[in-house]
Amino acid sequence: MSNGSHEGMQARLEQLAEALASSFSESGCTLEQTCGEVTLVVPREHLMTVALRLRDDEQFSFEELIDVCGVDYADYGNSEWQTDTAPDTGFGRGVESMVPMEADEENRFAAVYHLLSIRHNVRLRLRVFVDTTAPIVASVVPVWESANWFEREAFDLYGIMFGGHPDLRRILTDYGFIGHPFRKDFPLIGQVEMRYDPQLARVVYEPVSIDPRTLVPRVIREDNRYLGEDSETQDAGDA
Repeated sequence: MSNGSHEGMQARLEQLAEALASSFSESGCTLEQTCGEVTLVVPREHLMTVALRLRDDEQFSFEELIDVCGVDYADYGNSEWQTDTAPDTGFGRGVESMVPMEADEENRFAAVYHLLSIRHNVRLRLRVFVDTTAPIVASVVPVWESANWFEREAFDLYGIMFGGHPDLRRILTDYGFIGHPFRKDFPLIGQVEMRYDPQLARVVYEPVSIDPRTLVPRVIREDNRYLGEDSETQDAGDA
């Protein structure tokens, strides 16, 4: 990407941010700008109003919805996988499970929408928080039909419900699946085991027979071969 096109993109993002701030601040929306991206956090009761305006208002013209996904913010920023050292037991070791952080019940889950304006060549992310007790938000299928299967996926994996969806049912997990596998409190070993029983000529479900264990695949450490290389290069240059 040339410097000119990068500057043009930055100018479009700044223009978009200003238009969003002036148009939706009264609706309780907040704006986030980071890493060259713009995110509009929308109260769930105003989602449909905001979505319709983003699609129909010529200064926005977000004709396309690219993706809808769910997010579980429980234990956000807390990882039992993060480590800087490895003991003699090697890389296939297990680490002790961490005590889960107390989740924010009001803002634990979020539905995230990625929009594209072909007319203005700019992208926008919408984030709508929902609470744990009633993780429900309006379906945007009437605004962007492409949201249909995306919302079903977010429902299946996170348990976020989309009011008014024309066919809200699971799309990835098996029939009769219990729980939502992308939630942070869903066990990594699953709820049940399944196998094919040749005598019964069908798939049978049984209790899980393995213990939960977190594996750390690798640890990135400093390579002693390259320590001090910058100083040596600098000394050679000075000479």
